Amino acid sequence: MIKEFREFITGGNVIEFAVAVIMAGAIGGVVKGFVDNIAMPFVGYFTGGTDFTNMFIAMDGKEYETLDAAKEAGGAVISYGIWINAIVNLIIIGLIMFIIIKAYNKTKKKEEPAPEAPAGPTQEELLTQIRDLLKK
Repeated sequence: MIKEFREFITGGNVIEFAVAVIMAGAIGGVVKGFVDNIAMPFVGYFTGGTDFTNMFIAMDGKEYETLDAAKEAGGAVISYGIWINAIVNLIIIGLIMFIIIKAYNKTKKKEEPAPEAPAGPTQEELLTQIRDLLKK
């Protein structure tokens, strides 16, 4: 059992998967930093400085200045602004990943189609050759 586990852990697929998970975490941090610190300020600017995180509906009917104040009051709160923020983040991250994958695909070597095998003699040609050999 220990031998099987050692073979499993040192197998190429597990190591490749581990590297992929680590790289995904690192790329996720970079993309999140880009979205939070570069892209979202532009979105805020073009929406008139709207802060989506403070868009909410307090279910108790009272008015609160911020989402945190509404949550501290203990009432149920529908935080639709955070949901809008998540959608905008998804679109931006999707666009960034599309650009990264498109650039990566351009760097990959294009596979040339395999040359066609030379065409062999047709059935009729083979039969003709056999006939000629039998005549001799």
